[in-house]
Amino acid sequence: MSKDNARKEIEKLRDAVNYHDHLYYGENKPKISDSAYDRLFHRLQELEEKFPEFQTANSPTSRIGAEPVGSLKKRRHTTVMQSLQAAIETDTIESFDSSIRSLAHKKKIEYVAEPKFDGLSVELVYTKGELEYAATRGDGRTGEDITNNVRTMRSVPLKLNGGGSVPERIAVRGEILMTKTGFQKLNRERVGNNKESFANPRNAAAGTVRQLDSKNVAGLPLDIFCYELLQISEKEPETHLEALDFLKSLGLKTTRQRQLCSSVDDLLDFRESMAKKRESIDFDIDGIVAKINNRSLRNELGSRGRSPRWAFAWKFPPRQEVTRQFDIVVQVGRTGILTPVALLEPVDIGGVTISRATLHNEDEVHRKDIRVGDNVRIARAGDVIPEVIERVPEKGKKRGTPFSMPKKCPSCGDPIVREGAYHICPAGLSCRAQLEGRLRHFASRSACNIETLGGKTTEQLVERNMINDLADLFGLSVEDFMQLDGYAEKSAKKLHDQIQNAKNIPLDRFIYALGIRHIGEHMARVLAHHFESFDKVRSATLEQLSHIREIGDESAQSIVEFFGDKRNNESIDRMLSYGVNPQPVSRKKAQKLKGTTIVLTGELDKWTRSEAKQRIEALGGRATSSVSDNTDYLVAGQNPGSKLDAARKHNVKVIDEKEFENMVG
Repeated sequence: MSKDNARKEIEKLRDAVNYHDHLYYGENKPKISDSAYDRLFHRLQELEEKFPEFQTANSPTSRIGAEPVGSLKKRRHTTVMQSLQAAIETDTIESFDSSIRSLAHKKKIEYVAEPKFDGLSVELVYTKGELEYAATRGDGRTGEDITNNVRTMRSVPLKLNGGGSVPERIAVRGEILMTKTGFQKLNRERVGNNKESFANPRNAAAGTVRQLDSKNVAGLPLDIFCYELLQISEKEPETHLEALDFLKSLGLKTTRQRQLCSSVDDLLDFRESMAKKRESIDFDIDGIVAKINNRSLRNELGSRGRSPRWAFAWKFPPRQEVTRQFDIVVQVGRTGILTPVALLEPVDIGGVTISRATLHNEDEVHRKDIRVGDNVRIARAGDVIPEVIERVPEKGKKRGTPFSMPKKCPSCGDPIVREGAYHICPAGLSCRAQLEGRLRHFASRSACNIETLGGKTTEQLVERNMINDLADLFGLSVEDFMQLDGYAEKSAKKLHDQIQNAKNIPLDRFIYALGIRHIGEHMARVLAHHFESFDKVRSATLEQLSHIREIGDESAQSIVEFFGDKRNNESIDRMLSYGVNPQPVSRKKAQKLKGTTIVLTGELDKWTRSEAKQRIEALGGRATSSVSDNTDYLVAGQNPGSKLDAARKHNVKVIDEKEFENMVG
């Protein structure tokens, strides 16, 4: 076959495969059998192997995955990908509608109601009809490039159809989802392979789409719905419905579940309709979204902070189900605290099978009077976290005996001690459960930030006795890591390099990484700023600690006991011998917000709550969770909630995100 004939046949085969992919995955209307499709696909693979000069990244054969990448690079979005105002209450959507009608100056208002997808928000950008890149939402302005992974999804067209109507360049927003049936199958496979199961389809979708090796994504039950036109090189459609129809004509998958509404009553009808269909739909939704249909009116209304004025998310109430609790087991955390966990007869809540839920502590179990064999009501708080709400009484049923915590640690067998509401295993690092937990904490982002040291690696290191205390981590070689499952030379070297780079860690993060009871990120900064060197922190006495305003008696006692423990000191000495060198934190820099108490509320555009809190505390301030007379400032983002009312009640100064940025620099 000549090169010219091969090129022509390859182009025809690509068009055919793309067409049938769209019919099958986008329209659910296949026209040919699986075997006929396979023959087309295999012929395309055969020709591309014979004529590699005609291979392209957007060929359908790329859906099997590309070579792994070292990390996900950043992508600047074509336009800001905003978040939506959201609420459950009907009066909030009524207020939104009233505000819209007031701002629109009596112009006709029409909304398009759609499902609120519960997945991973992404941007797809096409140039000359071909997929250029795909990126996660990230902070709204910059996301992570996941192009290789998205190319493996058959519901994403690699080449737009539509003939002459394909724009030179177009950017769209969509939601990547994992189907419920696919999620349950994936979890069964993971459990069968001794892997940790995903919590819910949203986490599964986000976790798989952000993998570095796209071959691990190919074939997974991922889907996408495109729901917003972000940018187009040609003239924009006049309405949102027209934009959705245009996206569909290009081969992009859009939802059929949408309705034009002219009032809050219409929106309520659609919401109730979607709530009834919620369980039968094979992907997660957690409410509806109301968007103004007229795109020019949208532009007039603009945005408020990080949210558009022309759209609102009306969420469903948390879902609850009743199931039987067949046992209560006790888990051991990294600090030795024992937590009772309810094991449940599996119950489906919104497409997610719930089989366990935390019971917090013994006092909470007694307060709710929950016993083995009881029926209990379970809710997924925020449609994510399973929680035991209450016991559901059964008339005439004989109940089990009241729950009590074990006398010995279920992990290592050491006698348990009680401190207040908590039951604690005092064995420290000689307790395997605590060692695994402490190692994960030590490597966490706010501590040593060893991002490739995940839970699976931690388990292997402890199980194989490669780590018996934290210091052992710094003595491992590249060859040692290559012995672990899933590690080759390149990945082993990357993990080794990250561990070595963590040696020159800021002092406050090193203190936090040690996992001292009652010492969180803020307390660690206080200690680092006050003592300035690790030797001084380590040798601090109760008297010295008592003179620090923010260190209470319990925290001071915990610090002295930690550094007074022989095993802890031996581990620390070994870390220092391996070259770990905690770096002092500038005291001058830390004084900028000294004595200032700040409360955060609502959603900030450029900061996560954790980042803003860290910034405040790094400058010597206090970031607290509730407003009081001692609060100096309330930083109010979008959807501020009751803290804004509390700030007005206590005459606390309210500032917006821009003022906050000026304050922290």
